[in-house]
Amino acid sequence: MSSVASKQYPAITPQNVAFIGLGVMGGPMAGHLARAGHRVTVYNRTAQKADAWQVEFANSVADTPAAAAHKSKFIALCVGNDDDVRQVVAGPDGILESAQPGTVICDHTTTSAEVARELSALCAAQGVAFLDAPVSGGQAGAQNGLLAVMVGGDAAAFARVQPILMAYAKAVTRIGDSGTGQLTKMVNQICIAGLVQGLAEALAFGQKAQLPMELVLDVIGKGAAQSWQLDNRGKTMLAGQFEFGFAVDWMRKDLGLVFDEAARVGAAVPVAKLVDGYYAEVQAVGGARWDTSSLIVRLTDKKA
Repeated sequence: MSSVASKQYPAITPQNVAFIGLGVMGGPMAGHLARAGHRVTVYNRTAQKADAWQVEFANSVADTPAAAAHKSKFIALCVGNDDDVRQVVAGPDGILESAQPGTVICDHTTTSAEVARELSALCAAQGVAFLDAPVSGGQAGAQNGLLAVMVGGDAAAFARVQPILMAYAKAVTRIGDSGTGQLTKMVNQICIAGLVQGLAEALAFGQKAQLPMELVLDVIGKGAAQSWQLDNRGKTMLAGQFEFGFAVDWMRKDLGLVFDEAARVGAAVPVAKLVDGYYAEVQAVGGARWDTSSLIVRLTDKKA
């Protein structure tokens, strides 16, 4: 079964594009670019993933980020953290070794706003635009091509690549200058932390009260309690299913970025810090790779 669901792609002229990082998000995103008709060259640190992607999508594989970027004016990446992005963009065999002036790099990794601004300035000195463009929508959003992309960086560069990004997105929005995409993703993660904890408490309460919880979810999902988390994770949380892609380890990494930025700007995030501690408890019982909805295991006898 394909890792990419069918969708209607925007009608644009096919481009030479590169995609670096083929994890649970990047693999499907690169697949949508190929399905949309673009000529895609991919790179992944673990070569087996790149080879498997090539078998499915019949495009090109490169052995370094520089080789992937050589003939591409649009380069996307989705890797692990700040240091990974620095290495892929500016390290040995990195994108900037081969990127030509006029190239746009679009970073879908969730990183600090600081590294986005740093790399934007470094790329600009070489005539290359760097956009910070983290995504929301999870593994399902990547597979279905329905991600929300929040972008910081040059407006003209954004206008050039926005139609390409729509291959794997339902919405692509420029927020402002470099770093604002990452700051917006931090807002997103603060919201999710509180929402998932609230949903976990509500479900555990309903179970203790011996309510028919699937019926309860159907009812409250039609009122003011409705949310993406309730619609997409409520019933799986009740079933103890926590294998939906965005791991607790990754959420704690993202919340660490939030706390660093909150300290810098003087923002209070007490609920996010509380929930981060709960995620640490989930890690301690073996849930580091469970998805973020696993917060409910702290409150019930159900284990994954």
